[in-house]
Amino acid sequence: MRNYLPLLLMFALCAITVWVVIFLSTVLGPKKPSKIKDTPFECGQQPFQLPTDRFYVRFYLIAMLFILFDIEVVFLFPWAVVFKTLGLAGFMGMFIFILILGAGYVYAWKKGAFEWE
Repeated sequence: MRNYLPLLLMFALCAITVWVVIFLSTVLGPKKPSKIKDTPFECGQQPFQLPTDRFYVRFYLIAMLFILFDIEVVFLFPWAVVFKTLGLAGFMGMFIFILILGAGYVYAWKKGAFEWE
């Protein structure tokens, strides 16, 4: 447990810093509400739709697939760093990983998940 003490202290220090900054910004920050400041803001333009409209499910599906494949590809970097020390077993493990990842990609492609209408 003594080995984790510096790590716990760092987390505690970070949490305290965050809470102090949030507290100070609410206490010391300017508070001058106006009608213009309370209107919705969208990239410098007046909003052309009400914010109550729904997003299409396809938008969320594409976003989730991007995050999924992006995070999985991040695992290739540590493997490439220690590639020579892993030998054939490491190569075969990563080959199987890439095959499963590729199968998921092909499945999503065949289902039409990447087509935007």
